[in-house]
Amino acid sequence: MYISVFTDELKKEVTEVLPKYAEWGMKYVDFRGLINGMPIEKQTTEQLKALKRQLDSLGLKTGVIQSSLCKIHLPDEERVRLEREKLEGIIRAADILDCRLVRSFNFWQHDQNDPRCGELAMRPDALSQVLEMFAPFAKRAKEAGLILGFENCGQTPDEVITFLEALKMPEWGMAWDVSNMFELLPEARGDCIDYFTKALKYANMLHVKCRGVLPEVEGKKVPWDRVLRGALVTGKNMPVSIETHLPSSVTALTPEEATRRCYTYIQKAWPESAPADMKTALSVKHYFDRPYRNDPVRMVVVGLGMGKNRCAQISESCGIKLVGVCDINREKAKTVGEQYGVPYSADINTFLRDPAVEVMYIVTPTGTHCDIAEQCLLAGKHVLTTKPMDVKAEKCARVAALAKELGLLFAPDFDLHFRGPLKELELAVTNGFFGKVKSVNTVLNIRRNQTYFEENGGWRGTFALDGGGALSNQGIHEIDRILSIFGMPQRVRCTVATQTHDIEAEDYGIAEMAYENGLIARLSATTSYPASSWYTRIEVYGDKGAYLLTAGGPEGDHVYWWQEGKWTEESPYPVKREWNQAADNFANALRTGAPLTVTAENGIRSRYVLDKLYESAAEGKGWLEI
Repeated sequence: MYISVFTDELKKEVTEVLPKYAEWGMKYVDFRGLINGMPIEKQTTEQLKALKRQLDSLGLKTGVIQSSLCKIHLPDEERVRLEREKLEGIIRAADILDCRLVRSFNFWQHDQNDPRCGELAMRPDALSQVLEMFAPFAKRAKEAGLILGFENCGQTPDEVITFLEALKMPEWGMAWDVSNMFELLPEARGDCIDYFTKALKYANMLHVKCRGVLPEVEGKKVPWDRVLRGALVTGKNMPVSIETHLPSSVTALTPEEATRRCYTYIQKAWPESAPADMKTALSVKHYFDRPYRNDPVRMVVVGLGMGKNRCAQISESCGIKLVGVCDINREKAKTVGEQYGVPYSADINTFLRDPAVEVMYIVTPTGTHCDIAEQCLLAGKHVLTTKPMDVKAEKCARVAALAKELGLLFAPDFDLHFRGPLKELELAVTNGFFGKVKSVNTVLNIRRNQTYFEENGGWRGTFALDGGGALSNQGIHEIDRILSIFGMPQRVRCTVATQTHDIEAEDYGIAEMAYENGLIARLSATTSYPASSWYTRIEVYGDKGAYLLTAGGPEGDHVYWWQEGKWTEESPYPVKREWNQAADNFANALRTGAPLTVTAENGIRSRYVLDKLYESAAEGKGWLEI
């Protein structure tokens, strides 16, 4: 995904606006109007070439051509002719500006308060009429290689989706204006998970209005953090376009101020990586009141790739306070620091010398975790680190021993422990739901492209800095889940392959763990999956019961339990959530002295088993004793 912005939202000519957006650090812009006093489709070839030269000189690209194509309700023949001319102008602009993505409409327009609004999804006769009228436009757009996104403006999202399904152009989608009708749609009540899931399935671009973002503008607030996380789960490279639409009644803000604030808001809400599944991405954040709310634990985040997500988590939790951010890239540190209004630095010592800082949250490449942790511990700081704890178990154990010696907390952030499914499965095993457990089979299907491995210095997929490939970076969560519930295995073996990517480590691995009681646990992990997804399947069975968890993928998010001849989605051991995430639990341990849910031991043993798995794979030793 990428952020873009409508060039006419500042209410100035495009030649004035483009340098301003480049100054803001934007990379993409969308064209609609105010281009030589005219809309984009009215530009001559020479005007478009001049516009392209200005874009190139500023390092900008065209994100979307935000046209008004077919934005009229069932027009007469003369208007249809004018719309055909408009389409030719759009194609000309698309060719010269090197952009195939175009916002469109479909000859069906009703005001949101019109009782006929929504009828296109319910009237086959109206749908047939619209399809027939739009058919020549669809044919010409497809011939020209355009990718259309139909906006839910003048129609509901369900009307757009119904039209798309009937149009049968799978590469086209919905230009989803999330705030439009948000307060009116019945499906947009409550947690909106089903509504957002459905809309994101069809969306190929998102529109961000100041309504639903800025408090000065009346309207139902859009949970953009959830929407963006869900959009990232889809794996689509879609634009998120700032279309401010500042009402004239709001005089306290200029169009430029409102647009800049919308841009900053979306930057702050932007997720650095996709959650494991759509349900997790769209889940409503829990709020837990903490008795130390007036004395929050003061944390600094080190490493601002995935660390940006941790900044958001800390800022949204009671009893924790983000007091600084650190990254070796000073510009990145500056950007995130300014977003959160906290001190920033490229030098970690800035914060290690600050007595007000209590916890350093390390979110750097895996192979640097323990070295940085040791530096922080010796400076008297508690340390929370992302997973895996490091690239070798020996390093993890050494730094854990140092933390214990110094009386400081040191733990990894295995967040699965703070969600229901892991604890419910653990309780089922403990209470004998399965009888004698015989098999655990976990499949982790993820798509990662080559760019993912090459960006940020190319540390991913290396043994020195990533600790391995799919089994280490992604599969470590599932290894920890297996070990936490079923304990340490007696022996392990592993097979790995690098099938798709130009990387040192594996993009496909099969790990097997054999237990003294006869249980066999198996994990298959890949980053070569062709579908855009983080798709997990976990199956457990014993002589009395069975369990199936699906997350992402075609089945969606479900947990099934089987016993006594029947399947149910009702958990036999429902768990009430207690923690937002690892930082919340870590802060509680620090303030109250309560034990950590996830300790350094989780990090050490998961890394130890992973090291043994890689040893088995590298040397072809087969089964290795633990």
